Amino acid sequence: MKEKIFINARIIDPSQNMDEKGSLILNDNGKVKAIGKSAKKKDVSPDAEIIDVKGNILIPGLVDMKAFVGEPGYEYKENFRTLSHAALAGGVTSIVTMPNTKPFIDNVSMVDFIIRRGRDKASVNLFPCASITKQSEGKLMTEFGLLSGRGIIGFSDVNKTIQNTELMARIMDYASDIGVLIMQHAEDYELSKNACINDGEIATRLGLEGVSTIAERIIIERDLTLLSEYPCRYHINQISSKQSLEVIKKNKNNGKKFTVGVSINNLSLNENDIGEFKTFLKLSPPLRLEEDRVALVKGIKEGLIDVIVSDHLPEDEESKRLPFAQAATGAIGVETLLPLSLEMFHNESLPINKIIEALTINPAKILKIKKGSLSKGSDGDICIFDLEAPWKVDASKLKSKSKNTAIEGRNLQGKVLMTYLNGQLAFKQ
Repeated sequence: MKEKIFINARIIDPSQNMDEKGSLILNDNGKVKAIGKSAKKKDVSPDAEIIDVKGNILIPGLVDMKAFVGEPGYEYKENFRTLSHAALAGGVTSIVTMPNTKPFIDNVSMVDFIIRRGRDKASVNLFPCASITKQSEGKLMTEFGLLSGRGIIGFSDVNKTIQNTELMARIMDYASDIGVLIMQHAEDYELSKNACINDGEIATRLGLEGVSTIAERIIIERDLTLLSEYPCRYHINQISSKQSLEVIKKNKNNGKKFTVGVSINNLSLNENDIGEFKTFLKLSPPLRLEEDRVALVKGIKEGLIDVIVSDHLPEDEESKRLPFAQAATGAIGVETLLPLSLEMFHNESLPINKIIEALTINPAKILKIKKGSLSKGSDGDICIFDLEAPWKVDASKLKSKSKNTAIEGRNLQGKVLMTYLNGQLAFKQ
């Protein structure tokens, strides 16, 4: 590999508090050699490749903390190859994959399989999760120590909550002893079973079973109370309500150490978007009120929410073209994660640096991986995008195998132009 220098770039790297016009130099191993105003053409070899960024924005490759891959068992929805293509088209170079495959990732043989298969077929950095409990049934803990020793980055039961408080206490106690990351889906099962939409006026009008924000808040309050006794690495996968933010703010102000994620869907849509039973907007957690959406955006600005995730969940059309109550839950989103996030900059809700921080260095810190940064010596995982380029979401042109986007036909501003992985061009518009 030849040395590369990216010139005429606006470089934004929140890990270094950097937002300046300059250059980026990658050495012949694809590692960052120099960055910013101090990086000059004279610092590279005569045969170095020169990439003119033409004033566009250059950032670290995005780190998506929640995506479903589909392999093994659900290859008809998504696979490593199609997920990689979609991710790279969206500037995402590192993905945390969920364990709800078939069979579940809850034992050593499955971990070895998924890591081998990912290495052979994926063209992005994959960081697999294992389930917290066997089969995500909320009954028997998996072997945290054994599985993390084989390459598991964290533990999650995906869209299922650890309902049993005594079990959750033991999970957090064990996790605090060995230092593993627990990622909880906060939604009380008894309060949310059979529900498929936010509890309120829309649910009543559509005749659908609704779930109150209390179902989310009650699990958060329980787990953060347990955290006082068992201070483990604890992450709330996604929150959806203003009420939950109030609990989070109180606990963070009291000095508790934990992290919080939010889906880009809950930042950009509300329950009114469901209209007349749009099943592609059936999500978990559900879309809430506009005041909840606004509060979540403010939560990022105030540092109460640490990361934005795509919650990429591909479903085949047959699973979505059903009555709302019977339709599958979830939407694809890894390819549109960055452009949709940039809406919050264009409508002046958030500064661009805050958005990039929640998509790069913050998830990397939580996961304890050497990604999300372009500091000297870092891997050359790079996303280059045009902040102003307008485009319209057309599901047929998205690279995911499934086409169940929640934002079909939406006009966006901001488009990924190039993505580099370990210094090699992996996507070009």
